[in-house]
Formats: sequence, structure tokens, C-alpha cells
Amino acid sequence: MNILLTNDDGIYAEGIYALYQELKKIGAVTVVAPDSEKSSVGHGITLAHPILSKKVNRKGKPFGHAITGTPADCVKFAIAVVMKKKPDVVVSGINLGRNDGCSVFYSGTVAGAREGCLLDIPALAISLVSFVNPNFTYSAQLGAKLTKLVYENKIPPKTFLNVNVPNLSQKQIKGIKFTRQGTVPIHGTFAKRKDPNFRTYYWMGGHLPKMKDDLTVDTYALARDYVTITPTQCDMTDYKLLEQISQWKVH
Repeated sequence: MNILLTNDDGIYAEGIYALYQELKKIGAVTVVAPDSEKSSVGHGITLAHPILSKKVNRKGKPFGHAITGTPADCVKFAIAVVMKKKPDVVVSGINLGRNDGCSVFYSGTVAGAREGCLLDIPALAISLVSFVNPNFTYSAQLGAKLTKLVYENKIPPKTFLNVNVPNLSQKQIKGIKFTRQGTVPIHGTFAKRKDPNFRTYYWMGGHLPKMKDDLTVDTYALARDYVTITPTQCDMTDYKLLEQISQWKVH
């Protein structure tokens, strides 16, 4: 199995290295990742300036290629330039921080998997639900196991898996839930501050909405310490509405 591994936290992040250590036990791994953090870039690609690439070592050994692009760029670049043939699976992560609910629209990590999906390659994104004292041990092991399952079971075209893992030991995690994507937006907040020149600036934050006990939704299941696995489609068409509006007399 040939695996392409990318992320949005950058090639020097802990999460991608932890996942690499597990993935190389089950296949040949090619790493192409941003040369610096590209969190929350969504599915952007680089068109206005050239992309630079360099080989990177980690812990004294060859690790992968770092490019001055986004996660989506990384997948395109890997297939067009680095790899001799398309990978069997694209894996994106492990992200530092959750990517559930509406976060999938902002996430570079999810975009890395989605780009693989758009190119007809089975894919998954995996994120750890924490920014503080991350423990990637279980999420890396689970990521490798799911990669093997995705490869062996041939998930439908234009569909990928979005996986979120609580920052807990395997014993502390309550289980795994196969969930749908939450659609409640994160409420934006803006802290007003002054810089050293007394100019006003704003720092964006946010908070999750009040949650209900619905374990079929990724956001709510995560809050109850479950791993969530959400099958996610690239095709965002609302087919019921399409049928309805096709009857509109627009002309």
C-alpha cells in the first residue's frame, strides 16, 4: 500500500510525525506537507506565486518534502511531482485541534483529505481534540488502522472519512461513534485590543454553542469523549432542492 501523508500544521508538527511512525508499519509512506503552519486555510490553492520545495530530515533521517503551499497544494504536488504513481490512500493529520461540525469548511487538514477524494483516491483526515498537552499515541494507532480499512474496503468515490479523537488514553475513551456532521456554527467573538502604537486591532476567537445529547452528531459525541468517524462527501449538491427549483419559471 502506497500512502500519501500531509497535514496543515506543517511538516515539523508532532502529529504528522506520530502518524508517520504508525503508517510506515503498514505501507510505503510519502510525506508532502506545508513548510509552516497552514491552519484554517480551508481548501485554498496557490496560484499567485511559485511553490518552493525542499527535502526535510527528522531525527537524522529523510522524512519528506516541505512546500510553500497549502494542504491541497501538497496533495496535487505530491502526485504530479514527487510520486511516480497515484497513492492508494491519502491521509491528512494528525491535526492539533478538533475538526468537527462546521470546522470542516475552514480546516486545511480536512481539505488535504478532500483533495485526495476529488482526485478519486480513498482518503481520511484525522484530528486530535486538544491544543494542550497532546498525546498522539492512540490517535496515530487508530489512524493507521483506519487507513488499512479504507484501503481494503474501497469506500465510495468522492467520499472520505473525517475522524476526530479525544485527547485521552484509549481506556478513557468511551468508544467510537459513526456520526453525521454537525451544522451549528461556531459563534465568533472579537477581542478589542491596542498594539504598541495604540492602534486598535481585533483578535478573533469563538465558542461552541450549547450542546444537546445527540450522539449521532460529531460535535456532541466528541463532547461525551467518543471518537467520531464521519463519512463526508465532496458533492455538496442538495438534490431534493435541485428537483424543486428545476420547476421554477426563471426564464
